[in-house]
Amino acid sequence: MTRTTLLRPAITRTTRAAPYLSALAATALLLTACGTERAGVGGTGVGTAESTSRTQVADPGKDGVRVTSLTFPSPSPTPTRSDSIAADGLATDSGIVAAYEVVNKTTETLTYSVVITFMSADGGAMGNQTVTVRDVGPGKTVRGTVRAGELPPSTPQVTQAKVLEVTKVPSNEAPAAPGTCPASGVRVSADRGDAAMGLRVVGLHLDNCGTRDYTVDGYPLLELLDDDLKHVDGVKILDSTGAVTPGSADDKQQPGPVTLRPGESATASLVWRNTTEFGTPVNVPYVRVRAKDGADPVIVTPNLDLGTTGKLEVTSWQETEH
Repeated sequence: MTRTTLLRPAITRTTRAAPYLSALAATALLLTACGTERAGVGGTGVGTAESTSRTQVADPGKDGVRVTSLTFPSPSPTPTRSDSIAADGLATDSGIVAAYEVVNKTTETLTYSVVITFMSADGGAMGNQTVTVRDVGPGKTVRGTVRAGELPPSTPQVTQAKVLEVTKVPSNEAPAAPGTCPASGVRVSADRGDAAMGLRVVGLHLDNCGTRDYTVDGYPLLELLDDDLKHVDGVKILDSTGAVTPGSADDKQQPGPVTLRPGESATASLVWRNTTEFGTPVNVPYVRVRAKDGADPVIVTPNLDLGTTGKLEVTSWQETEH
């Protein structure tokens, strides 16, 4: 299950090697850590490289997103501190940067989450990075960069990059950017989940980032969506009764009112098994979540590999322990 990570990147176009470092420094300020969203995570800088070289990339792309070029730092002519760290066997910032472009060919404003994989000459993946590109208008093209980040010294040389995965949702239903609070005063997001012995669990998170108390009662409201954001039929959404995980702690939780003061949070879980027997396996890339009846919808991307079970269990909202 690819997960991945949901601030709007300022896009800078660079066409010559000389101004590259200043453009990259500006881009680095916009990178966020892995979690609900992550925009081009990777290291603290380009190290000691004094010049760079750019290589065009023949990436066919996916869903209107493609990698256009790779920029590599030139080796330092003299030993540096970062060289000695690498000699100790620790990962150092590679200084490799991929340029990408996002073309919205639809008729609505979209927010994209893009996974870019950096590869060696033989096609082996050396590392993946995720970048979020917000509010791309209909017919618009947005360009940006993402860093390969830290790579162990033993990693084969990166020579190419491509778009590995693209998810896109209407911007008015996208999870809020880190550090921002929607007009509703609450943030809804999904984590990367956990999997063990065929059991899958993805956490839903509800954060009161507003200035007033916020009360939920019972279970989040869910709608399962396919790749085209259309309703998925044939899957039963079950309140936590132990139908998927008999005897678990989840099915013993009692649903009830939960009031969150500003700064407080609650969680619920999506639980399923990816058992595959007779029939056609069902995959659900998107879930539309409402914290309660009448709440604003938020589309998260847990990529539910439901197999042929036809069941998804949801637990009730429970206040997060502090």
